[in-house]
Amino acid sequence: MSLVRFKNRTRPFTDLITSDFFDLEDFFDNRFWNKGLVNENFWNGRKGEPALNIKEDDNHFEIELAAPGFSKKDFEVSIENGYLTIRAEKKDTEETKEENYTRKEFSYNSFLRTLLLPENVLEDEIKAKYNDGILRFKLMKKEEAKRLKPKMVEIA
Repeated sequence: MSLVRFKNRTRPFTDLITSDFFDLEDFFDNRFWNKGLVNENFWNGRKGEPALNIKEDDNHFEIELAAPGFSKKDFEVSIENGYLTIRAEKKDTEETKEENYTRKEFSYNSFLRTLLLPENVLEDEIKAKYNDGILRFKLMKKEEAKRLKPKMVEIA
């Protein structure tokens, strides 16, 4: 029986500070930035775009956009030329002044999502509500769209 290294590393400094079973460099390069905590879980695999769900029934559409950590005042929602644009921006600054030092921390988070609205939506009656980190929209359908039922096509 022989002992085999878990991964062949090409960076000697990394070998000094990590074990063969936890690759610190791989953790930060791949899992954290490219396909892990930052993008995939919250931002749906897209940089700067939060995940959303769209539901439809006979009378309306519902859109749910995941945006935890924001407040109602951080959002700007507009409708122009058949597009619904959702923009959010949050800036935080914290400063601590002591006798012999000053510590100042800041953070910035923003995103922009633009959705093409269906032609059968009443743009004047779109309602939005933000609660528990979810921004919800209710888009009412026009009356003629409510009456249209899908045609069934028979397969020969």
